[in-house]
Amino acid sequence: MEKEQYIEEMEIDLREILHIIRKRIWILITIPLIGVLISAVVSFFVLTPIYEASTTLIVGRQTFQDPDSEIEYSNLRAYQQLVKTYGEIAKSRSISREVIEKLNLEMTPEQLQNSLKVTTVRDTELMKISVENPSPEMAKNIANTLASVFSERIIEIKKVDTVSVIDPAITPQNPIKPKKKLNIAIAAVLGVMIALGIIFLLEYLDNTVKTIADVEKYLELPTLGTIPKITEEDMTVK
Repeated sequence: MEKEQYIEEMEIDLREILHIIRKRIWILITIPLIGVLISAVVSFFVLTPIYEASTTLIVGRQTFQDPDSEIEYSNLRAYQQLVKTYGEIAKSRSISREVIEKLNLEMTPEQLQNSLKVTTVRDTELMKISVENPSPEMAKNIANTLASVFSERIIEIKKVDTVSVIDPAITPQNPIKPKKKLNIAIAAVLGVMIALGIIFLLEYLDNTVKTIADVEKYLELPTLGTIPKITEEDMTVK
């Protein structure tokens, strides 16, 4: 019996929730629609597209002895650990300044550094330099120039034998930002959440009694009768 009563109460609660939403369904439609439209306009016409170009390098030695030897394995592990250091050098102010001079860029070294991302491939000697820029061609040029300048400077600084470019940067075709579809989807979800919040807030603030059920539920009084709504047509003498 208790289980059946619980299920019945839950069904009543669900019906009440649906009734509350249905009363103000226009809010649930309007707010998400406005959010989607604003997000679409901003994503397509306001935000500047950002492109990313990447180049991959390998830092190591030209010649190897027996790859199974303990000495060579230790050298390999040492190079792998140094790749992280190389990444910080690639983002250094001096290298950024040299890249700016070579390409005649109208930006500060700090601005160039903020557009760079250097990552390492785990357990390898590979490092990836990525550059973000509103111009796809400029992103490619900066990435390749940075790789070239870094290769020259790292040999001088760390005395490594070789720095080779595995994959030079190419001109990206599609921007990585803004993510238009994702922005629109997020706007739609947030719009629904905000709309539901407003609907239930308005329902909570509305303390008027509108139906017989409201009288019995909130006032706990029996209903003796109801007064029907009379229109002008009803009052007209036929």
